[in-house]
Amino acid sequence: MGGLTTCSYLLLCLQLLLLHSLTYANLCSHEQSSALLQFKQLFSFDKDSSNGCYASYPKMKYWKEGTDCCTWDGVTCDTVTGHVIGLDLSCSCLHGSIPSNSSLFLLSHLQKLNLAYNDFNLSQIPSDFVRFPSLTHLNLSSSYFSGKVPFEISHLSKLVSLDLFGALTLETLVLEGLVQNLTQLEELSLDGVNMSTIAPGYLTNLSSSLTWLSLSDCQLQGSFPENIFNLPNLQTLDLQYNYDLKCIFPKVSWSSSLRYLDVSYINFSGKLPDSIENLKFLSHLNMENCNCMGQVPGSIGNLTQLSYLNLGANNFFGHIPPFLSNLEQLTELFLYQNNFNGEIPDIFINLTQLSTLSLLSNSLSGPIPSSLCGLRNLAYISLDGNRLDGTIPSKLFSLPSLKNIRLDDNKLSGHIDEFQSNSLEIIGLSNNRLHGPIPSSIFELVNLTFLWLGSNNLSGTVEFSMFVKFKKLEWLDLSHTNLLLTTTIKVNSSFPKLNTLGLSSCNINEFPEMLSDNLQALDLSDNKIHGHVPNGLFSISTLGAFPENISTYQTCRRSIYNFTIQLRPKMHAIRSVPASIDNLTQLSYLKLRANNYIGHIPSGICGLQNLADISLDGNRLGGTIPYGLFILPSLKKIKLDDNQLSGRIDKFQSNSSRIIGLSNNRLHGPIPSSIFELVNLTYLVLSSNNLSGTVELSMFAKFKNLEWLDLSYNIVVDHHSQSQLFISLSYGIGFIIL
Repeated sequence: MGGLTTCSYLLLCLQLLLLHSLTYANLCSHEQSSALLQFKQLFSFDKDSSNGCYASYPKMKYWKEGTDCCTWDGVTCDTVTGHVIGLDLSCSCLHGSIPSNSSLFLLSHLQKLNLAYNDFNLSQIPSDFVRFPSLTHLNLSSSYFSGKVPFEISHLSKLVSLDLFGALTLETLVLEGLVQNLTQLEELSLDGVNMSTIAPGYLTNLSSSLTWLSLSDCQLQGSFPENIFNLPNLQTLDLQYNYDLKCIFPKVSWSSSLRYLDVSYINFSGKLPDSIENLKFLSHLNMENCNCMGQVPGSIGNLTQLSYLNLGANNFFGHIPPFLSNLEQLTELFLYQNNFNGEIPDIFINLTQLSTLSLLSNSLSGPIPSSLCGLRNLAYISLDGNRLDGTIPSKLFSLPSLKNIRLDDNKLSGHIDEFQSNSLEIIGLSNNRLHGPIPSSIFELVNLTFLWLGSNNLSGTVEFSMFVKFKKLEWLDLSHTNLLLTTTIKVNSSFPKLNTLGLSSCNINEFPEMLSDNLQALDLSDNKIHGHVPNGLFSISTLGAFPENISTYQTCRRSIYNFTIQLRPKMHAIRSVPASIDNLTQLSYLKLRANNYIGHIPSGICGLQNLADISLDGNRLGGTIPYGLFILPSLKKIKLDDNQLSGRIDKFQSNSSRIIGLSNNRLHGPIPSSIFELVNLTYLVLSSNNLSGTVELSMFAKFKNLEWLDLSYNIVVDHHSQSQLFISLSYGIGFIIL
C-alpha cells in the first residue's frame, strides 16, 4: 500500500511538472511576440549608438520568431499571466526613432522600461508612454531624445523611478504635474535637462519618499528651496553645474539620511554652517568652486564616514585644519585653489585609505610632511603652485601605488632621489631649486606619460636617446635646467605619442631626430644648433605652438589638456622658411625669430586658419608680405620687424589683431586706412621704412588700448601741418614715437 502511495505521489509530481512545462512553453502570447518583433524592425544596430556603456551588445538582434519572447534577452514576463512587464534595452546599440504608432505601446502591462544609452536620432519622446498605466520605472537617459518632455509623462502616477538625463527641455507645467501626481517617486534624475524657465520653488513639494534627486547642469536659476535638504529619506542630492543657482544650507535641520551631496559649481556664497555635522552618514561631499569662504568649520571633522571631500577652488583661508585627521575613511581630499597658508599639518598618519591628495595653488609653506610617505594607497598627489621648501622626502618616490606626483612651482631644493615606484605615469618637478643629476632610475619608468623637470638647477650630461624608452610619453620638458643634452647616439626609434617637447636652453648643438608624428608643440629656443631645420619637421600636420609668455605657460601646464610651449629655434640656419609649412594646419603660434632665414615668406602660411601669432622678426627675409596674411581670422600678433621686406602694406581684415610690428624693413606706400579699424591694437610699430602719405593724427584716438606707437623714420606728413613727423614723446603706459 505504501508503495502504491509513493507511486501515486511521483505520478502526480510528474503531471504537475509536465503541466508547468507546457504552461511555460506558451507563456508569451503571439500578440506580444509580434509587437516586440515589429518594434525591432524600427532600428539598426550600431555599436557607436551606445557610447558610454561599459558593455554593450544588440540584445534585440537575437530575438527570433517562433520562440518564447519571455526567454528573449531584455524581456521579463509575469510568471503567472505571461504578460510582458519588463523591457530592458539599455546599451543595446539601437539607432532609430519611436513613432507614436509603435507596436511598443501595445505592451500595456509594462511596469519597467529602460531604453538608456541608445541613439534615438534626436527624435522627441512620444507622448504615448501614457499608455503604460502600470509603469513604475522609466529610464530614457543618454538616448539622444530631444525637444520638450511631454506633459503626458506626468500622468504616470505609479512611477517610482524616472531618469531623463539628456538634451531635453522641461517646462513649468510639466514639472508641476510631476510634483503633484508622482507621489510615490523615489528616484528622479533630470541631469542635463534645460530647466532655465522654471523657478526652483516648484521643487518644494517633491515626494517625501524621494531618496535620489539629481539635477546637475539643468541651468536652474534663483534660490534652491531649503526644505529639500529636510526630505526624510533623501540619500543623494546632486546640484552641480547650475552656475546661477543660489543655495543656502540649513542652519538647523538636515535630512540625516544624506549620503551623497554635490553642490559644486553653483552660487553658494557664504560660510559653511556648523549644522553640517548632522550628516552623520555622509560619504561624499563636493563643494568645488561654489564661492564658499571663511575657515573650514570644525564640524567637518565630525563627518567620520566621508570617503570623498572636495572643497577646491573656493575662498577658504587660514591653516589647513588638523581635525581632518578624524576622517579616517577618506580616499580623496581636494583643497586646491584656496587661500590656505602656513605649513601642511601632519594629519596623514590616520588617513591610511587616502589615494588622492590635491593642495595645489594655495600659499602653503614649509616642508613636505614625511608622514605622506606612509600612505601606501596614495596614487595622486598635487602640491604644485605653493611655497613649499626643503627637500623632497626620499621615500615619497617609493610609494607602491603612486601614479601622479606634481610638486612644480615651489621652492624645493636638494637632489632628486631614486625612483622605486614603477607605477608612475606623471612626474612634475619643474620650477623649483632642485640640483644634481637626473637619477638613472627615472629611465626605468616605462609607463611615464608626462615628465616635467624644467626650470631647475640640474647638472650632468643626458643622452636624448635614453628617453626613447618611454613609448607612452606625451609631454617632455627639460627646458632651462643647465643639463647638457647630447644627441650623439643614433637609434631607429621615436616617441610614438609625444605631442609636446620643451628643450629650451639645453645646450643642444644638433637638431634631435627622434620626433613624433603627433607633435603639437616644440621649443628648441636658446640652444647652439647649427645647420638646417629638417624638412620632416614641417610635414608634421599636428604641430602647433603657443604663447611666449612664460606665466601663461606655467598656468596652462597645470592642465594636461592645454599645451603651451613656443616654437622658436634660435638656430644659425642659412636657408628659407620651408614651403611645406602649409602642412601644419593646426598651427596656432609660429616663432622663428632671430635666425638667419633668407628668401620669401611662403604664401602657404596664409592658409593656416588657426594662426594667432607669427614672429619671423630678426631674420633676412625679403620679397613682399603675402597678401592673405593680414586677413587670417585668428591672427592677434604679427612680428616681421628687422628683415628686408619690400612692397606695400596690404589691407587688414583681421579685427582680432593686437600687435603689429613691421619696423626696419623696406616697405613703401601709404599706411592702409583699414589699420584704423583695428580697435584692439595695443602695439603698432611701423618705423624705419619708406612709408609716405598723409595721416590725420586724431585717427589714432580710436585705439583706446594702445600702449606703443612708433611711426618714426618714415616720410609721413601730418594732414594739418603738412610737416614731416619726427616727434618723440611719452604717452600713457607706453610710448608714441612719431
